Amino acid sequence: MKNRKREIRTSGSVRDEDGQHPHLLGRRKFLHLAAGAAALSAVSRIARAQTYPTRPVRIIVAAAAGGSTSFAAHVMGQWLSERLGHPFIVENRPGAGGIIGNEALVRAPADGYTLLMATVSSAINATLYATLYEKLNFNFIRDIAPVAGVMRFPLVIVVNPSVPVKTVPEFIAYAKANPGKLNMGSSGAGSLQHIAGELFKMMTGVNLVHVPYRGGAPAVADLLGGQMQVMFALMPESIEHIRAGKLRPLAVTTAARLDLLPEIPTVSEFLAGYEAANWHGLGAPKKTPMEIVSKLNNEVNAGLADPKVKARFADLGCTAFPGSPADFGKFIADETEKWAKVIQAANIKVE
Repeated sequence: MKNRKREIRTSGSVRDEDGQHPHLLGRRKFLHLAAGAAALSAVSRIARAQTYPTRPVRIIVAAAAGGSTSFAAHVMGQWLSERLGHPFIVENRPGAGGIIGNEALVRAPADGYTLLMATVSSAINATLYATLYEKLNFNFIRDIAPVAGVMRFPLVIVVNPSVPVKTVPEFIAYAKANPGKLNMGSSGAGSLQHIAGELFKMMTGVNLVHVPYRGGAPAVADLLGGQMQVMFALMPESIEHIRAGKLRPLAVTTAARLDLLPEIPTVSEFLAGYEAANWHGLGAPKKTPMEIVSKLNNEVNAGLADPKVKARFADLGCTAFPGSPADFGKFIADETEKWAKVIQAANIKVE
């Protein structure tokens, strides 16, 4: 046929009339098609993010209903539902120190329709349950995509009013004069309350007897009753007792004083470098499209800037915790490293 290109043999190789190797033409066609497919895929991902969500999204809470984690999930779930037009449903999955809920997130499809309200426990458990993580082939830092920080709040060192101290230096002196006679309650072995107390013990040399409970509420109840003398309590579970004068606050554990209780000093004002805080933030399965992660991050940060959301957090002594996914990811890594050192130094074990 006249229009058909003729093959020309030169030096044992075959070329068409234009002097091009047929296999090179095939490769160029393949690369062209591949580039087109990649562009189409990118357009598809962007389009998917623009329409996301098209159905309900679940936010897993790796704890029982009623705590600060559920509170954070419900506040942000309500905000995201209103902003994005589909329900963000809170699903409580307690058990195994949070591992059950965390694993449910890791095993979920990476499509943006399953999120986790992560907490400091996620960072602590990486060391505390190291052998269990290995058995499950599960690692929090490796297997989740950080989406956005949501809120932070301090612990507060509170004592039963029968303890004759009003400041951190007085408490340290009293504890040293009564070694092994002061009971320190917590919500469980390996909890933030426990580990924050162990960090304090390491930095001051005091001897406090740790008494773990099944949750913060019963520990606070026994602190009120006098069976415990001191507790590194979460602000949301102790604030009303502080306001009522039933517990005496000595200091908050964050680096800065709390706007809600500005008269209460920080531990670091007396013990340089001491800091401990609970935090909550959203995570997604590792391979969730970045376009969806970015969309969620933008909406969460918009919520954290909203005066009504900020006011709801402030009522419980919490502060908004905005930032990029990368910021949140670095924060989680730093927290994991920090608490690993305390757990190892204090030889903290869980059954």
